[in-house]
Order: sequence, then C-alpha cells, then structure tokens
Amino acid sequence: MITLERAKKLDIPRVYLLYLRAFPAYERKPFSKIVSMAKEGRTDLWIIRRGGRFAGFASTVNSPDLVLLDYFAVCKSLRGQGVGSAALKAILDRYAPRGVLVEIESSRIPSDNRQERENRKRFYVNCGMTPMGMEVDLFGVRMELLGCRCTLDFVAYKDFYVRYYTPRAEKYVQPVEEQP
Repeated sequence: MITLERAKKLDIPRVYLLYLRAFPAYERKPFSKIVSMAKEGRTDLWIIRRGGRFAGFASTVNSPDLVLLDYFAVCKSLRGQGVGSAALKAILDRYAPRGVLVEIESSRIPSDNRQERENRKRFYVNCGMTPMGMEVDLFGVRMELLGCRCTLDFVAYKDFYVRYYTPRAEKYVQPVEEQP
C-alpha cells in the first residue's frame, strides 16, 4: 500500500540523498530552498511510503488553483513496481479539484538520454497527465509541460512561477518559440 505523509525533520536526510541521486545537477535548485519553502507553507514536501517504508518523495509548489509537481522521485530499487503510478495517483487525488502541472525535460529534442525522457513522458501520460503542447526554457533547461485538470498559456504559467515560486523567475522562465 502506498501512502503520502508530510515530511518530518528526520526524513530530510533521506529525501536529500534521493534528490541528489534522482535529478541531474542542472535540474536541481538548492535543496535548502525546497525545505525553507515547505517550512513557510508555500510548498508541500511529501514522503512516499510503501508498506510503511520510505519509497520516495514529492515536492510541490502550490497556488489556490494550481499545483506544480516540482520534484517527484521513487527509490531506484522500487521503480517498475507500480510505486510511482500509485504515488502519482495519490498526489492527483490529494490536490483535486486543483489542476496539477508537471515539467519534464523535452523528449522532442536530441539528447543523450532521449529514451529515458520518452519513458518519463509515457509514465505521466499513462497516469492521466495530458501534454499541454507547450515547451518552456526553465532556468536554461528546455521543458515540456503536462497537466491534469488544468489549461494555461505561457503568460499564466510564468505568472504562477513569479507569484508562487520566486520573483526572480521573471527572467529565467522563457517561452520556446519553435515548438516541434
């Protein structure tokens, strides 16, 4: 059984280790920012448990109408066992009726890990997320947007970042003009 619970102080070191292993350096924001935003109540930091044991984590950025699934990772040893799908369903249910948005590295551009990117996209689509037909340059990384219960254009997306993540996002969230 998969459960979600709010991260406690004792969970932070384990979350941090998985964060370092699961995300490339160019995708990671300072971990202290994630923790401080959770303490401020601007984000939620979830522990994913399977049978009571640590299985992964999720971090969100929240607004009254929209939730960005900012980071989502399952322990490598548990991947491919339905843990991620069950955890994502729990997250989508937790935030209903709000829209949920996820950003993934673009699967449309050449890369060394293109198959991994396509697999990630297929995972989210199989779990009920819909490609939004929009790519963005997010802090220098080209990302595709997928959503559940939400529609937004680039202006609304950027406004979300500036208002609920950081005003600095104004210059680091840019549209990708050429949509493949």
